[in-house]
Amino acid sequence: MKSREELIEDLLDLAFAEDVGDGDHTTLSTIPADAMGRSRLLIKEEGILAGVEIAERVLRRVDPSIRMEKLISDGSEVKPGDVAFYAEGPVRSLLVAERTMLNIMQRMSGVATMTRRYQNELSGLHTKVLDTRKTTPGMRMLEKEAVRLGGGTNHRIGLFDMILIKDNHTDFAGGIEQAVKRAGEYCRLNGKDLKIEVEVRSMDDIRKVLSLGGVDRIMFDNFTPEQTREAVALVDGKVETESSGGITLSNLRAYGEAGVDFISVGALTHSVKGLDMSFKAV
Repeated sequence: MKSREELIEDLLDLAFAEDVGDGDHTTLSTIPADAMGRSRLLIKEEGILAGVEIAERVLRRVDPSIRMEKLISDGSEVKPGDVAFYAEGPVRSLLVAERTMLNIMQRMSGVATMTRRYQNELSGLHTKVLDTRKTTPGMRMLEKEAVRLGGGTNHRIGLFDMILIKDNHTDFAGGIEQAVKRAGEYCRLNGKDLKIEVEVRSMDDIRKVLSLGGVDRIMFDNFTPEQTREAVALVDGKVETESSGGITLSNLRAYGEAGVDFISVGALTHSVKGLDMSFKAV
């Protein structure tokens, strides 16, 4: 299995392959090879900054001689007119790196900004906002990092680091009891120390899961806030609880006040507008 660093390298390989190809011919034809320059990352919209560290990685991947002066760190609130950093080096290299760097930073900052908005809505409650696997293909590690920078909490990274029994698993397995028992047995037989979470669709499902044991978290799928409050009372702290499905910024607080430990929100990563910024010559 590839590490986080290897996955990011693969992402950058693909990003530069599709953008640069056999060369940035505009830059090669208009900018002398020995030209040196300085650019700044200018913020044009209020939000949460994310991606400065990966931006440095992108710049130095293009040209290790590029020097970066960071002024604002990841996770900080930013506003129009702020300068996040300066980069200085060969002009050709700055221009080649520009679009890939901005694409990543704008996306990550958009995710961090959205996450902060959701987590702020739960201010004063113990409930935490979770991300999902509804991420941009190839960018999951960076988008989940952006969720953390925005104040959210990561759910599982992928299919490999947790068992999450959803409705399709339950239906194909022949019932929630069979699915839970098989998951526990699978972990024992294969020496896997994985947390097990089960998605439930009714109070009866919750009772079944609690009677079986061996589950770390129960996810209430498409429950109303009122049903969620009842479900939390039924679980009574025996396992962690999570709400999912049909949750928006407008009803998020009601679910948090119902007492769940976590609320998973796909919109943190699948419905995000990139934060407006530019990389301009000084």
